[in-house]
Amino acid sequence: MLIDTGASFADTLLAAETAASAAEADGFDGFGVSETRHDPFTALTLAARATSAITLRSEIVVAFARSPMTVAAAANDIQLISEGRFQLGLGSQVRPHIERRFSMPWSHPADRMEEFIGAIRAIWECWATGGPLAFRGQFYHHTLMTDFFNPGPNQHGNPGVLLAAVGERMTAVAGRVADGMLCHGFTTETYVRERTLPALRAARGRLDDFILCLPVFAVMGADPESRAAAERGVRGQIAFYGSTPSYRPVLELHGWADLGDRLNTMSRRQEWAQMADLITDDVLDAFAVSGTPAEVAAGIVARYGDVITRTSLYTPYRTSHADMLTVAAALRAAATPSAAR
Repeated sequence: MLIDTGASFADTLLAAETAASAAEADGFDGFGVSETRHDPFTALTLAARATSAITLRSEIVVAFARSPMTVAAAANDIQLISEGRFQLGLGSQVRPHIERRFSMPWSHPADRMEEFIGAIRAIWECWATGGPLAFRGQFYHHTLMTDFFNPGPNQHGNPGVLLAAVGERMTAVAGRVADGMLCHGFTTETYVRERTLPALRAARGRLDDFILCLPVFAVMGADPESRAAAERGVRGQIAFYGSTPSYRPVLELHGWADLGDRLNTMSRRQEWAQMADLITDDVLDAFAVSGTPAEVAAGIVARYGDVITRTSLYTPYRTSHADMLTVAAALRAAATPSAAR
């Protein structure tokens, strides 16, 4: 199990660069950058220049806000700059953001994503071989590539493509056409074992060469006050995700569909602060691992050690740097090779 970390969604571009350098110095295996307030490709370019060994990953690039050609070109460039250390993490986002924030088309997200990834691979193949570009799909057509615009083969090979997924249809797409999957933090051990893994195996077969990444909610605190703040932060983030209809299948599996309805109603009223109160202890325990750094590490390994290949801590609250390093060290010591993939 490899241990990753990442930039905060609130980080500036230069802060993300500094965080990547620090993560490498601290011995983390990977560093992720999300698409929130800044373009992730810009932050990853800076991170690539500031590091030399750590794996760099987009978590995620919003695919449907772009075309396959623009994503293929940017990913190819970062793979060059990082000398082969880049993983392209893609995600669909949800319909309101695609249509109302990005003013881009939305339809058939699973089918569109499968074609999007296929188009990227066709573009990379064209650049690698010099052959014609002849991708014709339902949603995307790429049939023109002249030498003037062709960067040629990437000496480091193409980046791995990882797809963010929650629902079983998008998970199946990840199994068919991606090199790995980015599980959402809003997941549980039960959901991974009863929904995610079966969907991946049905689409792909064995998962020996498949990368499975999972950020795990962690509740830590050196004293009762900091522990309470950590709990509050995690409850609030679980409530935020639980209000999103796209993530409803996770709640439904546990018999908590009514909780999703209530959270969604409150989110429409902008009652964000009160939503955390609906996250009971049993819901918190299903999504989060709690305790000392050593207990958190042991809990992650106990829940996911036989199924995931990369993990990171999801801590939506102010955390101790020393605690994070302690968890990472304990995870490295306790993690065992995957046995049930």
